[in-house]
Amino acid sequence: MARESIKDSVENILKDFLKEKDLSLYKAEFVREGKDRYLRVIIDKPWTGEERYISTDDCELVSRFLSEKLDELDIIPDNYYLEVSSPGLDRALIKEEDYVRFKGRTIEVALYEPYLNKKKHTGKLLELKDDCILIEYENEKLSIPVSKVAKAKLKIEF
Repeated sequence: MARESIKDSVENILKDFLKEKDLSLYKAEFVREGKDRYLRVIIDKPWTGEERYISTDDCELVSRFLSEKLDELDIIPDNYYLEVSSPGLDRALIKEEDYVRFKGRTIEVALYEPYLNKKKHTGKLLELKDDCILIEYENEKLSIPVSKVAKAKLKIEF
């Protein structure tokens, strides 16, 4: 079975279960690393206006459910490792709703090629608009085209 269809199958298997448990799917991937295969499922809590975090109990609950379903359906012919985790404090901003949710937070933006002579920009997230990430850094507003972004993620601040 192709990687994309395994990913799609996992998303479909989890859809109703996650909703019932007040969880959401942040990202799923089925990858090969060396000789091993990994099914990585990253879960989150739906945005309600206040920050809520994933616990180890949440990860265990999803892991047990998904493991049983995958064994029952037998859709992955090869051996693989199942990993269920949270997005972490330095989560990547993937979906448009991530940019809305974390507006006002400090983010790091890594680029494929230099933009304004730098491959990495850090600043306060203002918005995602017209296919550009708008950040504020040292009282300057910077508009970075999404097409140039390799990865945008929250910056951990203590």
